[in-house]
Amino acid sequence: MRMPVLSLLTMFVLVDVGSAAMAAAPTEPRALELAWHRCLREAYAHQPPGQSRAGDERNALDECKAQEDAFVASLMAAGPPNGGRSGTVWARTWAAFVEPLTAWIGGLRR
Repeated sequence: MRMPVLSLLTMFVLVDVGSAAMAAAPTEPRALELAWHRCLREAYAHQPPGQSRAGDERNALDECKAQEDAFVASLMAAGPPNGGRSGTVWARTWAAFVEPLTAWIGGLRR
């Protein structure tokens, strides 16, 4: 009965230490991205043998979830990319470019 309480306490201490480390970490998106990629490479390299590649990738992503969350939060706090243009604007621009091109290619096929 005592073991679950002890492991739960240990888990809370580890989460608290991880939170303090993340708070002291830089908030620059590029630095957080590099830290996340470094974590992924290290976690992927230490996966147990005999797993599938997809399993290795899922486990590595699970291990580096805190770094990924910090990176995404810094991107969201930085505001919209591309000079304030939203993804919808870029999608419309791309569609306006591709539509005449596909029509021209379709005409060549006929």
